Amino acid sequence: MTIECPTPHHEDEIVLLGHGAGGRLSAELLDSLILPAFGEAGGPLEDAALLPGRPDLVMSTDSFVVSPLFFPGGDIGSLAVHGTVNDLAMRGAWPLALSVSLIVEEGLPLAELRAVTASLGKAAQDAGVPVVTGDTKVVGRGAADRLFVNTTGVGQRQAPLCPSAASARAGDAVLLSGPIGLHGTTVLSTREGLGFESDIASDSRPLHRLVRALAPLGAAVHVLRDPTRGGLAAALNEIARDSSVAVEIEEYAVPVPEAVASACDLLGLDPLVVANEGCLVAFVDPAVAGDALAAMRSMPEGAQAARIGEVVPDGPRGRVTLRTLVGARRIMDMPLGEQLPRIC
Repeated sequence: MTIECPTPHHEDEIVLLGHGAGGRLSAELLDSLILPAFGEAGGPLEDAALLPGRPDLVMSTDSFVVSPLFFPGGDIGSLAVHGTVNDLAMRGAWPLALSVSLIVEEGLPLAELRAVTASLGKAAQDAGVPVVTGDTKVVGRGAADRLFVNTTGVGQRQAPLCPSAASARAGDAVLLSGPIGLHGTTVLSTREGLGFESDIASDSRPLHRLVRALAPLGAAVHVLRDPTRGGLAAALNEIARDSSVAVEIEEYAVPVPEAVASACDLLGLDPLVVANEGCLVAFVDPAVAGDALAAMRSMPEGAQAARIGEVVPDGPRGRVTLRTLVGARRIMDMPLGEQLPRIC
């Protein structure tokens, strides 16, 4: 009898769509090919990096390939700004400047390009960060999918914040700043014409002001992470892995909007792995958990913040466990590949 392995084979040495999903295939590609090429190995993979010799400055870069370009709650332009500002914020940094590069496919209507750039400019202005440099390239028809955007951001850390994916500790409270699943289900519904977009909208928004509200708690804020690709499940698994801790989450405490739950149920998706663009996960010292929740809830971006779990001292290191509504426990695995491609 031949037993088939459910995971993809790699004998053909090709890139799979799942390699860009932020899950196990992404980690495999980074560890085996990309990081060794740059002389990097080991250590946590953060949302943004401290500049060598200037630990007060933080840098992040990201490319956005979302399809469609426009969706309820946002578009590729505002998403590019929010995504990069948020990556800086997850290292406790305030954005100082952005660069923007556009890869435009021949045939894109100028009206659409104008709408995207106007939205990007407004999002940057609203976030209080200037666009200081950039680049534009045009490629032939079929060489890209309408429009790709790359943004790079530089920020300055807000002392005494020093969050890192490797800094979670036993006993930490796990906080979530808002509902999950809105961005991924909105983009998918709009792309496929499923109709859910009339009930939901992307949560795309900047989070640096929410992080600034946590700044008075200083070093008691151990980890910040925005659960984008791979959703909450991927973010928690990355933190558990990089901090070598066991995390337990209460299913009842995770805020999932009813429309998101309905869409995921129809499509056979788990809301825990659906991408978000406007919420964050915080691991904080349990002594300040109440203060952290109050600080989050004082901001519009964190009005629905909730405590969803803790770092347990006696669990298997690197593992995330979900306590279900009926009291059972199940392992919350790192997603393997791409459930919802082209959502950021």
